[in-house]
Amino acid sequence: MSSRVLTAVAWPYANGPRHIGHVSGFGVPSDVFSRFQRMSGKQVLMVSGTDEHGTPIQVQADAEGVTPRELADKYNRVIVEDLQGLGLSYDLFTRTTTTNHYEVVQQLFLALHRNGYVVAKSAMGAISPSTGRTLPDRYIEGTCPICGYEGARGDQCDNCGNQLDPADLINPRSKINGETPEFVETEHFFLDLPAFAESLGAWLSSRTDWRPNVLKFSANLVDDLKPRPITRDLDWGVPVPLDGWSEQSMKRLYVWFDAVIGYLSASVEWARRTGDPDAWKQWWTDPDAKGYYFMGKDNIVFHSVIWPALLLGQNGAGDHGGEPGAFGTLNLPNEIVSSEFLTMSGSKFSTSRGTVIYVRDFLREFGPDALRYFIAVAGPENQDTDFTWDEFVRRINFELANEWGNLVNRSISMAHKNVGAIPKPTAPTEADAELLAFSRAAFDTVGDLLSRSRFKQAIGEAMRVVAAANRYLSEQEPWKRGDDPDRRDTILHTVLQVVQDANTLLTPFLPHAAQKVHEALGGTGVWAAQPEIREVPDLGGGPSYPVLMGDYAAEQARWESTPIEVGRPLKKPTPIFTKLDPELGETGPEWAPIQK
Repeated sequence: MSSRVLTAVAWPYANGPRHIGHVSGFGVPSDVFSRFQRMSGKQVLMVSGTDEHGTPIQVQADAEGVTPRELADKYNRVIVEDLQGLGLSYDLFTRTTTTNHYEVVQQLFLALHRNGYVVAKSAMGAISPSTGRTLPDRYIEGTCPICGYEGARGDQCDNCGNQLDPADLINPRSKINGETPEFVETEHFFLDLPAFAESLGAWLSSRTDWRPNVLKFSANLVDDLKPRPITRDLDWGVPVPLDGWSEQSMKRLYVWFDAVIGYLSASVEWARRTGDPDAWKQWWTDPDAKGYYFMGKDNIVFHSVIWPALLLGQNGAGDHGGEPGAFGTLNLPNEIVSSEFLTMSGSKFSTSRGTVIYVRDFLREFGPDALRYFIAVAGPENQDTDFTWDEFVRRINFELANEWGNLVNRSISMAHKNVGAIPKPTAPTEADAELLAFSRAAFDTVGDLLSRSRFKQAIGEAMRVVAAANRYLSEQEPWKRGDDPDRRDTILHTVLQVVQDANTLLTPFLPHAAQKVHEALGGTGVWAAQPEIREVPDLGGGPSYPVLMGDYAAEQARWESTPIEVGRPLKKPTPIFTKLDPELGETGPEWAPIQK
């Protein structure tokens, strides 16, 4: 059985800074999972990057008066800084505008083409008269020809639910500038999705351990597969690597096709950057390696249907066979871990509508672990969840600060004041043994939940250990044991052992605080490693860019209860968490005030 785990994290779009709704879906859950797997001894490869092609990038670049590359450079750096600040432990967080990514995407395209799973055909395409570029279906709106709804999109009417074609809309118009699109006949490559109906259906039917909502949604899609265009009339994207196509400046592989291939290209880039160009294969071609894909629910179709279809086609394993491409036989996803939406006052986070809280603003005022804790304990794991400042303040003050932070502070303070070091236990009682057993047992309970991506339940079980330790302290009252120092020291040793255990259990969720608790307990060195921003040259000679990488193998955190070291010196602790002003729950911060 392989011990290798691929954590494939959805690629944030580089047309603006990320808000907390984004990282609640793709960011924090994937990092909690990866940190736990590393602590459990697994060899983790966690990859992602910024998604930088497609019409939205061009539209935003035009609005800001810059080129698409300049816009992507700007927001790639912003996003890298945000994710580093949040402590997301990527082995490589890169981007889709690298020479390496282009090469991997083109190789995979060629394998699909050789196996007959992409075919060229003519279709009617919507073109912007002012730019000559393709207008994607979702950038066209008009009146639905079926129900008469005036706000129908070019791909679907949200009122009646019917699938549409842009040319069918009554009075179609561009959402970008209001102009009427021109519909012209143009040749494009299409992914022949119907040629995967049997192979995809068989594969999906074997995914019995997936979340039911993902499995049901995906199975329904397979019943109605249609060819899907994978090229567009754009000048921003990956060139089509075929004679007669590569020379055309307005023919590019479309963003949905190249972005999902980023998981593979990032793995290849990581291997090349770490000195073993073939190392990626250990996570992609070993059938025992496991691949987990993390995203929001709006991304399910690309990872449960389209990406598996691309992999099957590359492998020569679609309905009409073929030969494996340049990458050999690649693993399909083992699990799709999708989150629901984090909303704000009932509305999905939206920059355009002003319902947005940017990650960097949040980090600047509250730090990373406050946000990580809220997402873990109250985030949209199984259903849409409304973010409110009142709930955030309550969770941080009454759970994180009062329960966990206070336990750490008062237990270490008492040991520092009375002993100056980790006390030695003598004659443990049944109450001591019961608490220690409860704490040790939590490693199996919490570990099982984390391995199945049940993050809310997992952190809830970890906090039960914290609550038990607080009860124990209140019942045993070591501050009243001045006339019995042996019993006092046994109580303090017991509770400090449980503090160390609880810190380990909470490390995947709160890595920054875990480092502080480790040091407060007298520990030295790196307990929970953090990602680093590294400026690297493009592997094909292009411009340099920032990436996230890290030396996670050197961290000390392991998923087990280890005996606390008697006699280790302790200093007077400082508070791990700062309580928030309760008024914040009523007003919100100045940069994100509550609208009344």
